[in-house]
Amino acid sequence: MTKQQLAAPISRLRSAGFGSAGFGSARVAAALTLLAAIAMATLGASPARADRCDDLAAQLKSQIDGLSIGKTAANLIYLSHPQAKQITLGCASRNISNQLFARADSRKPKPAFLELVASASAIIFTLPKDEMLKGATRCIKRMGLFRGDDVKTRYRRLDMNCSRTKTDASITISRGVDQ
Repeated sequence: MTKQQLAAPISRLRSAGFGSAGFGSARVAAALTLLAAIAMATLGASPARADRCDDLAAQLKSQIDGLSIGKTAANLIYLSHPQAKQITLGCASRNISNQLFARADSRKPKPAFLELVASASAIIFTLPKDEMLKGATRCIKRMGLFRGDDVKTRYRRLDMNCSRTKTDASITISRGVDQ
């Protein structure tokens, strides 16, 4: 209902004498204003929407087979997948817009793990999957004798951090707020 449609009944009531001093114009005006505010709030209210990060997690679940959504805590949504030991989706904060963290169960991740990371990061950062696979593979393969076990690189305006311990390897992909 528009403001003009709401104003028409009010003007008819005033012309009928409800706005004059004889009928308690202050009370009537307050009641009509309250009625108009309720009508505008009821008709102009938008449906409830979930958080952007929750929408992104639901989109990941619908597009990646085997992915399930776990608990949400401290701007992190915990996900699970058979190919990853641990996988989380980081929501927007002061420093980052979104973040994907994935930990493999071996020191040298399998191609299926890299496919999972590429699929998830392609959805999160809206980039092509083959480009994300190339970036994740490049980051994981750079770890070694010369560069060490903690590698930081940038690829397609994304910050990638790959690290490994004696038992597992992990990759973190994030985009800064200013990019």
